[in-house]
This record gives sequence, structure tokens and C-alpha cells, in this order.
Amino acid sequence: MKHLPEEIEEYRDRKWRREDGLKIDTAEEAESMIEELGFCLGLTDVRKAMPSIYIAVCGRRDAHMPRNVQKDAEASRAWVLKDELMARGKVYYGKLIKGKSWFVARRMIPVFNAILGCSRTGESGVLSKDAQAVLKVLRKEWEMATGDLRDACGFKDKKDLTKALDELQLRMKVVPQEALYVPKFTYIWTLAEARFPSEIKIKMKREDAVRELARTYLQMCGMTLLGELSGKFGLNRKEAGKANHELVDEGFAERIEKGVYNLSGI
Repeated sequence: MKHLPEEIEEYRDRKWRREDGLKIDTAEEAESMIEELGFCLGLTDVRKAMPSIYIAVCGRRDAHMPRNVQKDAEASRAWVLKDELMARGKVYYGKLIKGKSWFVARRMIPVFNAILGCSRTGESGVLSKDAQAVLKVLRKEWEMATGDLRDACGFKDKKDLTKALDELQLRMKVVPQEALYVPKFTYIWTLAEARFPSEIKIKMKREDAVRELARTYLQMCGMTLLGELSGKFGLNRKEAGKANHELVDEGFAERIEKGVYNLSGI
């Protein structure tokens, strides 16, 4: 299946705010969209085939991020909203899958954590030494600006801290909680368990989490194609297929052809 049916595109127009009458302009509107969808990307455009804050700000299907984002009103608005959402702390924000910035509704934090995270006892076997060093400092200080964190960890190269922070964000251990621009640009970093304590504490079996991710993604998209769930979220093909089959057994999804699933009732 090369092209999505028009009714699916129209479904996504509504859900992803790809219509002029539905586009967002405030943090409250963005939070409402994220809560409805379950999660979305930040500053990506139509080429990622996922809902995003930028696409919702544009309010159209063909939203393309311009090369010169500083002079583009829509890109600037999406960037400001990103910072506002981060500071408000009502939804989860961080670099998760494939290094992209994601916004996650609170109810989906345990799902993503079950798939991406690691237990505290398992950190030494999963995290790099640099990542463990950053985590140790933040567990002592609770929150720190990027430069101060680099100094406290003893990193001489900025890239070492960036790589460690990306690793910790992927494992849902650390999140940026605020962006400051004066006197110079910096993020304030904190622990995910400090920012979202009750959600991080919830434990889920990976199998259950993958099924709930598949459910939320299908409800968001209306239709999923062959290999799409595993490809976008870095899942094993077998576990992704099992999750989709379980949704069919529930009556939540309909299997159209091999690897292609429709949300029931569309």
C-alpha cells in the first residue's frame, strides 16, 4: 500500500491539527493535543509522518520546516511553545527514540519507560561511565545548568556531556526542565523521577507496554502500515506484530492485509 486512503488522511488532519481551524497557538492547546494523542514530536515536519508541535502550529498537511528557521514565524512559534511546554511540566519532554525531541502525555510515561528505561539496579550494565557520572551529580544536586553540570562531572569536551545527556534522556533518567536565554543560552537539567515521580514509579511489563504503544499509535494514525510500528519505535518486528494481533483479537483493530491495520470503526 503506497498511498493512504483519503479518509485516513482526513482522520489525521483532525487528530494532528492539520487544518487551519484546528491549528494551535498556545501551550494549553498544545497540551490538550498531546493528551489526546498520547505523544507527538516537537519540531519535525511532514517528512516524518508523525504529528508534531510544528505541524499543529502550521495547521496544514504539507508543513515543511524552512532552512532559515530563525526568520520563519511558524518555526519560531513552535520553538517558543516547546520552551513553554518544557517549563510548565504538564507533559513529558525529552530526546527519546532516534534522538528526536518527543512530548509524552503523563499517562504514557510508564509505557515509554517500560520500553526505553532501565532499573536503577541495572544502570551500571546499561549506561556508559559518562552517563553514570552525570546521573550521580544530578542525584546529589537535583538540578543544574549545562555548563555547571559539565564542570561538576569534569568533562573537558562539551561533546562528552551532550552524548551522556542524550543517553540519559533516551533511558528516561534525565529531562531538561527549563531553557534560559539570559545571560546566555542553557538548559536546566533535572531527574525524570523528580519531575514525574508518580509516573516513573509505575511498573509495566514490556509486553503490556508495547501493546499500549501500538494501541495509542493506531488511534493516533487511524492506520498503520507494514513494519511501521517497529520502524518508528525501534521495536522487534515479532513483538510489534504480536501487539497488533492482540489489538485485532480485542476488536480494537482490523487487519487489512499483511502488516496493515485499521482502527476499528473508521
